[in-house]
Amino acid sequence: HPGYGFLSENAEFAKRVRDAGILFIGPQAETMTLMGDKTESKKAMEKLRVPIIPGYHGDNQDDSFLREEAQKIGYPLLIKASAGGGGKGMRVVYEDDLFLESLESARREAHNAFGNDKVLIEKYIENPRHIEVQVLSSCHGEHFHLFERECSIQRRHQKIIEESPSPALKDDLRLEMCKVAVQITEGIQYEGAGTIEYILDEDGSFYFLEMNTRLQVEHPITEMVTGVDLVKSQIEVAEGRSLSFKQSDLEQKGHAIEARVYAENPDQDFLPSVGDIVTVGNPKGSGVRFDCGYQDGNTVSIKYDPMLAKLICWAEDRETAISKIKMSLEQVLFAGLKTNRQYLQRILDLEDFEKGITFTHFIPKHSEDLKDKGPTNNELAQAIAAHFLCSEKGQSSSS
Repeated sequence: HPGYGFLSENAEFAKRVRDAGILFIGPQAETMTLMGDKTESKKAMEKLRVPIIPGYHGDNQDDSFLREEAQKIGYPLLIKASAGGGGKGMRVVYEDDLFLESLESARREAHNAFGNDKVLIEKYIENPRHIEVQVLSSCHGEHFHLFERECSIQRRHQKIIEESPSPALKDDLRLEMCKVAVQITEGIQYEGAGTIEYILDEDGSFYFLEMNTRLQVEHPITEMVTGVDLVKSQIEVAEGRSLSFKQSDLEQKGHAIEARVYAENPDQDFLPSVGDIVTVGNPKGSGVRFDCGYQDGNTVSIKYDPMLAKLICWAEDRETAISKIKMSLEQVLFAGLKTNRQYLQRILDLEDFEKGITFTHFIPKHSEDLKDKGPTNNELAQAIAAHFLCSEKGQSSSS
């Protein structure tokens, strides 16, 4: 069973698969359980002397006790579902008077999403970057990092544009963050592919956020800058083999950017869009990769995650990579369906993005700049082409 997708971080599933004699591509269930719980994972990081955000991660979930802890930490702070992910069960609180209301709301959402309403509270870093380090470990005690990814461009706490290397890191900070990531995998005796996620403060301080015990959606940008096939590597690890490289063999070459294409309307609060896809446009070219889960004629419903595809572009430098992905997005067409393609183009066009001034609140900060200014001539031409394609298909099916 592949270590990717809906069941890749389900410890009970992984255990049952292995008990049935099936090879599960991923870490041991015990490690998955430890790192999948935000509270327990932070306790483990404290033992390993890994920097974590100041906060309360204990078992006492009494309302009044949590409010007292919040007052000690100071506002603004973040309430987070202990068993959560994807921004669910998460609330930013700026004032003490709003704490209990936000706590109730976070618990309710966490219970609905994960069947667990336990929360933790942390100091809220005002202008953070989201940096993650790709790690890979074998059952032979080999622990490697494959450098970092910048994942600060997010909507509703979910990433939509990622890049590697991060424009924010100098070599000494990059190596320190990667060194700590390996320290974590060694400390928990990890096996397989995974990601150590950090919050990076403006002053250069970084804090452990969580670990994803699976292959991430954005793994292709790491593959492009390192030349390592992460899928192949994690299969080799699952088969009990040693990895075919050393840490000294790994380096970042060039720059890669990934944009996630969603079936949603960013101009209507990212409302999911549904319907039939008439035609899928497939961008091609040197250094261009298009991972798509749909084809012509498929129907998109609200029953699944709205991500349709990932567009990944590599170039010798960041400026060229930005230019390449902007041009490639012009070819990413899901005729018949509203997507966030144009919204992604608007983000890439912003001066702050081009300068690498990105933070997790980038989208709210630039909300006015990112509003729809009306269709371009090229977009009008694509819409007309899509109309004729729909008409032709309709006529051929009725004849």
